[in-house]
Amino acid sequence: MSKVVISGTGLFTPPNSISNEELIASFNAYVAQFNLDNANAIANGSVTALEPSSVEFVEKVSGIKSRFVMDKEGVLDITRMVPRIPERSDDEPSIMCEMAVAASLQALERAGRSAADVDAVIVACSNLQRGYPAIAVEVQSALGIDGYGYDMNVACSSATFGIQAAVSAIQSGQARAVLVVNPEITSGHLNWRDRDSHFIFGDACTAILLERADLATSKHQFEVVAVKLKTQFSNNIRNNFGFLNRADESGVGKPDKLFRQQGRKVFKDVCPMAAAMITSTTAAADIQIDDIKRFWLHQANLNMNLLIARLILGRDATAEESPTILDTYANTSSAGSVIAFHKHQDDLATGAVGVICSFGAGYSIGCVVVKKLG
Repeated sequence: MSKVVISGTGLFTPPNSISNEELIASFNAYVAQFNLDNANAIANGSVTALEPSSVEFVEKVSGIKSRFVMDKEGVLDITRMVPRIPERSDDEPSIMCEMAVAASLQALERAGRSAADVDAVIVACSNLQRGYPAIAVEVQSALGIDGYGYDMNVACSSATFGIQAAVSAIQSGQARAVLVVNPEITSGHLNWRDRDSHFIFGDACTAILLERADLATSKHQFEVVAVKLKTQFSNNIRNNFGFLNRADESGVGKPDKLFRQQGRKVFKDVCPMAAAMITSTTAAADIQIDDIKRFWLHQANLNMNLLIARLILGRDATAEESPTILDTYANTSSAGSVIAFHKHQDDLATGAVGVICSFGAGYSIGCVVVKKLG
């Protein structure tokens, strides 16, 4: 079968950033107003008072210091606390398409390719703004790609699952090159009024171009050495929003239609699963753990990444071995590990081996072993 390389990556970063200080000031203002408005009900025990939060709490439990969002004012407005993203007409590019095109053009430029060299587009992300037509087909059209496209969702592992799908398409001869794009507007499905999760997510979009190795000319090539995927059903991370919600009006607007998780259970379950996945995937590829120069891990929580690296290495990883971007980007779902890869790859020497690993709702875990080419 043809060897496949990642020949270019791209990143779209929204123009607006919210610091922890700004976020906590807004959240605590909302808490104070809620408790004031419900003072009598709180006093008689029919409503539970909300607790304020702090910057120190957020940074301790997550390692996040700020996040980028498509809209800042709507999120921080305590009467709204939802991003303000106006609907567009059917004749206008969707906001996800715009993000995807921006990241894709970067990836194509880095790979030294044009739309004429690409045969497929896979839009892989946690939340799609519509059911159909597929965002991927819209992106394909916007870029002028003659081929096919489709959307897929495996939550935070969508990018790594998309990479596997692209590798398969290239190896089967279905495509010469495939764009895997991950537009994540996670601010839209986050409950900004939930103390335990309102700080977790940020918005971004990444793009990865994969192509046949014998056709690639990029100066930034990584051979895809191995890919392994795993899913295991769990309700510990869940979002019940969907097209059937309108069929039962009683559920409309309820908290379960937004992101929710049982964080401690996720931490306990997923960390050993991810570490085992990385260990088994590299072993099957006849690669020793000590030979892995970089771990581009899913950027959901700093404590999770620290533990996973420790389970794999038997020691703490250095900042160079396991780079962090979630301090400024927060959890960007499927885009996180790719942002880390995009920003922390050029310093590696020829022949260096690294691992892109994602993990999230499902549970879903994707592990991609890559080797830098000269």
